[in-house]
Amino acid sequence: MHKRILIDKTNIIQKAGKWFLYFLAIGIIAGFGAVLFHYLCQFGIHYFMDLIAGYRPPSPAGEHHLFPPSSTLFNRWTLLLLPAFGGLLSGFLVYTFAPEAEGHGTDAAINAYHHKGGYVRGRVPFIKTIASAITLTTGGSGGREGPIAQIGAGFGSFLATKLKLSDRERRIMMAAGIGAGVGSIFRAPLAGALFAAEVLYRDPEFESEVIIPAGISSVVAYCIFCLFFGWGSLFDSPGFKFQNPLELGPYTVLAVILVGVGIFYIKSFYGVIGYFDKMKKIPNHIKPAIGGLLTGIIGFFLPHTLAFGYGFAQMAINNQLTIPFLLSLAIGKALTTSFSIGSGGSGGVFGPSIVIGGAMGGAVGKIFHQIMPTVVTEPGAFVIVGMAGFFTAVSNTPISTIIFVSEMTNSYHLLLPSLLVCSLSYLASKKWTIFHCQVKSKIDSPAHSGDFFVDILQEIKVADISEHITPVDMTPENMRFSEFKKFFSQTKQHYFPVKNSKQELSGVFSSTDIRAIIFSEHIEDIVVIKDIATTDIITATFEEDLNSVLQKFTVKNIDSLPIVSSKNPKELFGMLSRRSVIAFYNQKVEEKKRQD
Repeated sequence: MHKRILIDKTNIIQKAGKWFLYFLAIGIIAGFGAVLFHYLCQFGIHYFMDLIAGYRPPSPAGEHHLFPPSSTLFNRWTLLLLPAFGGLLSGFLVYTFAPEAEGHGTDAAINAYHHKGGYVRGRVPFIKTIASAITLTTGGSGGREGPIAQIGAGFGSFLATKLKLSDRERRIMMAAGIGAGVGSIFRAPLAGALFAAEVLYRDPEFESEVIIPAGISSVVAYCIFCLFFGWGSLFDSPGFKFQNPLELGPYTVLAVILVGVGIFYIKSFYGVIGYFDKMKKIPNHIKPAIGGLLTGIIGFFLPHTLAFGYGFAQMAINNQLTIPFLLSLAIGKALTTSFSIGSGGSGGVFGPSIVIGGAMGGAVGKIFHQIMPTVVTEPGAFVIVGMAGFFTAVSNTPISTIIFVSEMTNSYHLLLPSLLVCSLSYLASKKWTIFHCQVKSKIDSPAHSGDFFVDILQEIKVADISEHITPVDMTPENMRFSEFKKFFSQTKQHYFPVKNSKQELSGVFSSTDIRAIIFSEHIEDIVVIKDIATTDIITATFEEDLNSVLQKFTVKNIDSLPIVSSKNPKELFGMLSRRSVIAFYNQKVEEKKRQD
């Protein structure tokens, strides 16, 4: 006994160690993928935007330019055409080698989780990385989380496929890759793990089995990224503190404004996608170039709306930008992101959302600071809360977003107003999301259809569906088959329980079992029912759950089970059909959906 326990413990430890190594490997690849992508972005910004257009956007406090600034003079006309050039290169790469790499990669990863068993083609992360770097460093507006999420997700999927793991295990490893990639490049490992578990659903629901794997991978990836680029948060913020309850009034107004801008952002983003989808005569390879040209036109007048924009968010936190500048940054960024990514370009939507939300928060904070300076003393605090509230409004991820922004800005004293704004934003914008591949809840996910099926059936006993148990006439063992034929011609039964002389259940047979002799008239007076019936009866009781009953249906591929007494297995109450069990399950699912 002790030896068996020791063996079981050893097996558990070995299995845990094996999975730890898997998640460690995912974290390592995602971390180095984030490092590579960051180098590509820095290289592209320097050679495209700086050397060619003379445009050098500021960086956030936690990042620094890896190359010294050039002496090239700023040229708006070059900046106007540069995003179109990037769109042309990106479109060629994506639509030639991996069309599924278009748009924002997080949505593609969500779709793979729910509908493809976590499978991601091996070439997608490579194409996504190069195409996104080109799009974003030639002036296209987008974020870094989409490509890096697909790098991590792609390797997790690849590793699971090579190890011949199940679809469930592949989904978990793919999601761990998402968390690792996002957590590392935004220097927010805890938020990366929570984001990977929360972004899959529209309802405030977490994929619990993803959190720990994503947490392990995210910590490893974060450490690798910081070894190259230094430790600390992406943004630097003063010691903002919430200490006046009256400030909740302006924060409530901020939530309402963020929801309105969030809906505008989603509508414009998918409006652009729909418009470009209708352009059937134009090859897909060219569409990102057209989107890039439209982006460049906006950038000609508002250059601060191009590329990443994190440096301007940092300046907003430091209260260094005017209200008109902040408003133009928010609205312009929503449009340039829509044109850059919605036309088929490659990039993420989280990064722009942070900039848009921060800009709107900064504008609202400065306005209220002018109206009530003793209540709203720090407009920069509204920038941080605006970041969290806006992305919540467009993504339906309130919990992970609060942690995200707190880690990114190293500001944990604004959790209370962030919770208020994110809660209000989520409640007011549940109908809209920037991630169209999100499903409402686990009940709506094909990835959990089997789990949910079992969960519901295990909760229901046969006694709960007694109205679906059909009373049937029992056939005597000694009845001649010629007599049974008369009875069979007048009944709708397909399964026939057999009784012995004591009126007890002794066997059962189906209409399929008599097919071989029903037309053999020369033996119908010789054969009796006892000769046809099987005595190896599979039965069920009122105390059994429907999952067990359904498993019994599948043992011998039968469609109806005798329901007997648990005290006397030969006492028959009736027959329960497989069709009735499935119909009852469907009814319960519909009731659950209506309740949700």
